[in-house]
Amino acid sequence: MREYLLTLCITAAVTYLLTGPVRKFAIVAGAMPEIRARDVHREPTPRLGGIAMFFGLCAGLLVADHLTNLSEVFEKSNEPRALLSGAALIWLIGVLDDKFEIDALIKLGGQMIAAGVMVVQGLTILWIPLPGIGTVALTQWQGTLLTVALVVITINAVNFVDGLDGLAAGMVCIAAAAFFMYAYRIWYSYGIEAAAPASLFAAILMGMCLGFLPHNMHPARIFMGDSGSMLIGLVLAAGAISVTGQVDPDVMKLFSGSERNAVHQMVPVYIPLLMPLTIIAIPAADLILAIVRRTWRGQSPFAADRGHLHHRLLEIGHSHSRAVLIMYFFSALIAFGALAYSVNAASMWIVLGVVFLSAIGLVLLLLPRFTPRAPRWAERFVPPRYRRRRAGAQTEAAEEAVVADEAAEERVPVAAGVSGVNGATAIGPRSRTR
Repeated sequence: MREYLLTLCITAAVTYLLTGPVRKFAIVAGAMPEIRARDVHREPTPRLGGIAMFFGLCAGLLVADHLTNLSEVFEKSNEPRALLSGAALIWLIGVLDDKFEIDALIKLGGQMIAAGVMVVQGLTILWIPLPGIGTVALTQWQGTLLTVALVVITINAVNFVDGLDGLAAGMVCIAAAAFFMYAYRIWYSYGIEAAAPASLFAAILMGMCLGFLPHNMHPARIFMGDSGSMLIGLVLAAGAISVTGQVDPDVMKLFSGSERNAVHQMVPVYIPLLMPLTIIAIPAADLILAIVRRTWRGQSPFAADRGHLHHRLLEIGHSHSRAVLIMYFFSALIAFGALAYSVNAASMWIVLGVVFLSAIGLVLLLLPRFTPRAPRWAERFVPPRYRRRRAGAQTEAAEEAVVADEAAEERVPVAAGVSGVNGATAIGPRSRTR
């Protein structure tokens, strides 16, 4: 566990330290598209954050290769090299798209090629467990098609959800944390060394997301772009493929005892098949809804719009930060709920806990403009936004807001690629565009 933690910390540190220089490079390179109708930010913001994330991935793999226990993963398996090859290819395609806006079909072809590169090097699904049937071995073509499909779906699901500051990185980090706990349990509890690569991939993925999040939280100073969203989607899919298609469920030896106990004990066998779906449940649901919505309107499934889940949260009155936190909440509920159920499927408390937390989430969705107010005697102990305003204070605040709006209108907007972009401090002063 200490080596996994060290790998995570180094990956996060490298990603965090490189994001600042990458931001300056993106501004100089002009990787700052104009604000589009579907965007929620109001200032041109540089992309190419995936460059820092990719070098964080390389640093994590390099450190893991020199650690005592994790180095065995590289000696006994070719999966880390397969991941690096596919990640390099998908990252290069993403960088080109962030700069030159390449066609969606070209990106789709690149995603399939990246998945094919990993399959050629051994990172593929060999068998799948099916309820009522058992373990089913796949032919080479079946495993290849299933692997490519899972990679493409995961990449596009993460790419679709990347619409708010810190949303994609946070959701993938939550999913990676749940997936790491599951894969590490298989490796540590059952002694299955084939689950070690998946644990390593999840730890590195958490480090990439945690290192990038401080720069990407609202208001974001840099976006990960397609170079980052497709990269973390591929790493997430690689971990799911490794633990789903490489770990033989028969090795767990769970087919003993009464029939009822066998049903409960076999839940961990089927969780590898379901876990990749649960950890991307919200992005996948958003992806399916977007395809249906656009097809119904006669548009291309790849046409961009403002109908995603995070856009709808903003439309009903949630703030930017609160919409992101709500998406975090439901992602954690689904991912860790499935993880808890895999540990103890017979416990009714897990089901009741998930239902209770779901009810809390629904209440939060129905109260977008609710702001709790502290009683008079406790106002001095809470932040100003939770204090009750007097009539005179409200009038004064309204007058100050009008003056601020008038001053903002007199300022000259700054175009993309010029100094003063989204809180830039290295090139020029901060500006406001409307």
